[in-house]
Amino acid sequence: MPKRIISLILFAATLTVPAYAEETAPAGSEQDSAVEHKEQKKPFNLQKLLVHHLMDSVIIEWQPGGKKVFADENPEAFANDPYKRYKFRTEDGRIYKYEGGLPLHITRRVGMMLVVALLMMVIFIPVARKISSDPKKVQGRFASAVEAIIQYLRNDIAEANMHHPKPGYIGYIITAFLFILFCNVLGLFPQFGEMIVMAKHAIAGESLAHNLKPGETESKLLLFWPGITVTGDIAVTMSLALITTFLIWIAGFQYQGFKFIWHSVPAGVPWWLFPLLWPIEFIVGPLAKGFALTIRLLANMTAGHVLLLVIAGFIFQFQTWWMPIVSVTGMTALYVLELLVALLQAFIFTLLSAIFIGLSMHRH
Repeated sequence: MPKRIISLILFAATLTVPAYAEETAPAGSEQDSAVEHKEQKKPFNLQKLLVHHLMDSVIIEWQPGGKKVFADENPEAFANDPYKRYKFRTEDGRIYKYEGGLPLHITRRVGMMLVVALLMMVIFIPVARKISSDPKKVQGRFASAVEAIIQYLRNDIAEANMHHPKPGYIGYIITAFLFILFCNVLGLFPQFGEMIVMAKHAIAGESLAHNLKPGETESKLLLFWPGITVTGDIAVTMSLALITTFLIWIAGFQYQGFKFIWHSVPAGVPWWLFPLLWPIEFIVGPLAKGFALTIRLLANMTAGHVLLLVIAGFIFQFQTWWMPIVSVTGMTALYVLELLVALLQAFIFTLLSAIFIGLSMHRH
């Protein structure tokens, strides 16, 4: 009985290997039951679990002008191709990829950003219209809470650190905070599509790893809820940090004019140090600040998910009756901590962005 309970918990705690990965055995494969039984006895692979949960994958194929190339027809094209992410399977198990054209595939992170953007518009646009219709009237608890958050971001973060900036800078600080916060929090929710597939196999008493059909984990619900942390991708955090970096230079020229070129060096520096400090202050400094913003947000959001997966992996590794209790308790406590980290990282990113931009508005 304890082993049955452990197997069900393990089954619910992990997700499946994506259908696009080459390691997934296609339906109708010529593997007999003896081979399947032997594969089921393979030791737990934590690295494979981490890759599946943390790496991105394509949910909608879209490559205008591209042509499908199948592995069984042109094996040379797949011999030295390291990009497994952009290899796909047909329903009959044939592996293919695209050559030529413009790769515009909708991945899980792109889909999640669209979900976040849609939720932000659905939540904040009606509230903004409601508040602006009569600013002196209390419009309800939710509208008052949103107004308090916006007021705090504008007064205590943007204006306090950027010295009465123009509305565009305030809008960026508010938008960046809300976008990062939504991405961090919503990334803690799992993929509902895969959970339904897992529950269906669990009820049927089937082994998920050996009974999946190609594309089954890519349920239609995955299009509406990809279930991945957007800020766990360096492309996303770097894009946000680059906006801050460019705004540092833009604010400097907008508030100081062309004097910003030499005013970037603090006043009172000896003339013989100026050639050494100018490239550091004007070029290296903003780039280093953007790099720090990129790595700080990426590392903190990725580390939390890695810890959650490692704690869940203890169940697989030890396979004892008491380990699920310990792991679930630890994961619950860590989830509470992750909620705090999600809010804290959004606050830190926007606070540092406001400070960095504000420093370039006036000479020091």
